[in-house]
Amino acid sequence: MRGLRLLVLLGALLAAPVSAETLYVTDILRLGIHQAPDTSDRAFSTLVSGTPLEVLERSSNYARVRPPDGREGWVKSAYLVDEKPSRLRATELEAEAGQLNDDKAAAVAAREAAEKALADLQASIAADSGSATALRQKNEKLTAENDSFRSRMNAFRGSVPLSWVGIALVVALVAGFLAGLWWLDFQSRRRHGGFRVY
Repeated sequence: MRGLRLLVLLGALLAAPVSAETLYVTDILRLGIHQAPDTSDRAFSTLVSGTPLEVLERSSNYARVRPPDGREGWVKSAYLVDEKPSRLRATELEAEAGQLNDDKAAAVAAREAAEKALADLQASIAADSGSATALRQKNEKLTAENDSFRSRMNAFRGSVPLSWVGIALVVALVAGFLAGLWWLDFQSRRRHGGFRVY
């Protein structure tokens, strides 16, 4: 009976759905750097994936390297590659993408500023064009009036205005009357020995 219960419990456990968790293999490698050329001693430091190394000496399985901190040592050459690891390249590409996004935003802002400046310039040109048209029309009107005055002046070039003629006649009559009085006075005096007799 006890065995049967155990079998039922085991069957229930196997039949129950197992919730699986998804995990990934890390690309972060920690490589020990050793003093011994065969790396048989304890590592004095560790190098992370993507650390640039200067290779000083190399054998079939090991390489003597100098990391950026300058402490030379030996590592297994199987873990050394010519290309940068994907994680490091991804970080560089993300930085480059961020820079490109910044450049794109700056370019969009510059384009919008240029479009606004163009619109302002077009509005200014349109306003100047309207002003120029109005000035041109005013100039044409003044030129037409000037031509009209010139033609009228040419028509009356040999004539004298009637008002001037009237003034000249009045002046001539007054001058003739005064001259006549003077002449009459002069003749009267001459006849009477310098005395006025009327």
